Amino acid sequence: MGRVAVTEEAAQLLRRLRQRHGPLMFHQSGGCCDGSSPMCYPADEFLTGDADVHLGDLAVDGVDEPVPVWMSRAQFEYWEHTHLTIDLVPGRGGGFSLEAPDGVRFLVRSRLLTEADRATG
Repeated sequence: MGRVAVTEEAAQLLRRLRQRHGPLMFHQSGGCCDGSSPMCYPADEFLTGDADVHLGDLAVDGVDEPVPVWMSRAQFEYWEHTHLTIDLVPGRGGGFSLEAPDGVRFLVRSRLLTEADRATG
């Protein structure tokens, strides 16, 4: 099962965003306000580095390539024992996340990792 997943509602939007913008990725930076929300970007427009942790890749039916999910290392220190599911809710987030013009926003739902998660993660 791994460390990251996506709901069907979020996957539906990812399919549309993929058609509009090409390959996608998520990054969650931490901090306050929108920085603690997962932000969706075109894969080639956000550079990750040593200050980021690759949590895993989302396999989305209808999207040719996996959608990588990254988190800042500082934020990961708080979330390292959790499984994260990217979901979609009504309302406008902020920042430059690709879903903002659609009147919805991505959010993360979390639960503690199980032994099965750790074995496949």
